[in-house]
Amino acid sequence: MVVKDGLIAEVVVLRGAPCGATWDAAKRMIGVSVADVVRKIGLDTQFFCSADPAGWDPIYAKSPVHFAGKVHSQALLTALEKILGKHV
Repeated sequence: MVVKDGLIAEVVVLRGAPCGATWDAAKRMIGVSVADVVRKIGLDTQFFCSADPAGWDPIYAKSPVHFAGKVHSQALLTALEKILGKHV
């Protein structure tokens, strides 16, 4: 990932969801501010995710779509913290 002037300039996906949602969502992060990108990657991943949202998990109280959004948000946050060298 490349950050320039507080905006995402490039995202490289090293590992992603088998449905392809990761790559589709990553393309849409270009030009998004660092302050908004963690939230946006989660929402966009949910939009592109092909998992059945009706598959509600009673233990985690989340559907697979919600879980995918959370995983992607956390992965992007971790990448940002490595790049920026601080807690975002």
